[in-house]
Amino acid sequence: MSKKLKVAVSGGGIGGLTAALAMLQRGMDVEVVEQAQELKEIGAGVQLGPNGVRVLQSLGLGEQLAQWGVESTSKEVRIWSTGKTVPLLNLGAESVARYGAPYYMMHRADLHQMLVDAVRALKPDALHVNAQGVGFRTIGDEVELQLKDGRHVRADVLVGADGLHSRVRRQLVGEHKPQFTGGMAWRGLIPMERLPEHLRRPVGTNWIGPHGHTITYPVRGGELLNFVGHVERDDWQVESWTEAGTLEECRADYVGWHPDVQLMVENIEHHFKWALFLHPTMKQWSYGRVTLLGDACHSTLPYLAQGANMAIEDGLVLARALEAGAANPVAALQRYDNARIERTTRIVDQSSANLTRFHNAQLADPVQADNYTSVEWDPARIRERYEWLFTYDAVNVPI
Repeated sequence: MSKKLKVAVSGGGIGGLTAALAMLQRGMDVEVVEQAQELKEIGAGVQLGPNGVRVLQSLGLGEQLAQWGVESTSKEVRIWSTGKTVPLLNLGAESVARYGAPYYMMHRADLHQMLVDAVRALKPDALHVNAQGVGFRTIGDEVELQLKDGRHVRADVLVGADGLHSRVRRQLVGEHKPQFTGGMAWRGLIPMERLPEHLRRPVGTNWIGPHGHTITYPVRGGELLNFVGHVERDDWQVESWTEAGTLEECRADYVGWHPDVQLMVENIEHHFKWALFLHPTMKQWSYGRVTLLGDACHSTLPYLAQGANMAIEDGLVLARALEAGAANPVAALQRYDNARIERTTRIVDQSSANLTRFHNAQLADPVQADNYTSVEWDPARIRERYEWLFTYDAVNVPI
């Protein structure tokens, strides 16, 4: 009887946990190490397209998604100054009929906890906190992940799911230099009871303007509204999700915006800000018995709402590749690369292209803005941008 394939995952975020769950369900042994003191996610929202939802449903999390997520009925575009609304996507029942799964909007912490619970249900001691991976070495047919405190984990395969500033990636390919976009983003959560009824709908809204855009959607069963606003400023270049800003600073960035947006800004509980950078895409993720997933290899601007979805897809496709090729993990990791790199590169590129689409000088004038949105959000163009995203099937894609 052949021994179980053992996989070490460096990073206990959404991608790493999805991979761990999919691998455990396929009979592999998994150890996840996470540098944080406790397993938790930051207070922010995440949009799960039907492509990501199908993966999570295949892993047995459909009921939890329905319980904790808000099923989006539609997505819309609104003009920053006038508030005029342009339909973007009909979702709800149409998403299920067309793509086989709903479109959910969630609190990241809820999604993360679902994954933590599912992994622990299969292997209670799989997750290790306060365990920072600092380097690795290959020893024969194994990889040894060294931890900051001197401990180490040996496995047949190492997965670097350690995020934007991945130490595993750095050791594999060296440093890379991201390009500053010239903008920063505000994020925060708003208690829904503070908002009027028309801002409480189960809808994703993208407010677009000449020098910024703002995305809002409900999370946590509709108790909170998630707010993410990109503004063009070059005086803040810290790429961190946990840097605090102030109401006064955020308010100043939204002078002239529609009263609905200003009302949301005033009611954000805690204002956080982070600088937005373009990271170079990679043509190779796997080297020997070591590979990458999620932000470690395809960090993206948040303009297609696909960052978490990509990591979730990675996790399942990686597990499928290792299951099919357990006898030769090196070859299995190459098949994982072949199955994923083209898609994720396209998503990163299309997300970057949306920056100029969401920020356009024509939006400064109400008449030009109407003409611009009618062309850019024509139904045929919308299908071209989103159909390929949502029809992708990580559960069955050839490996």
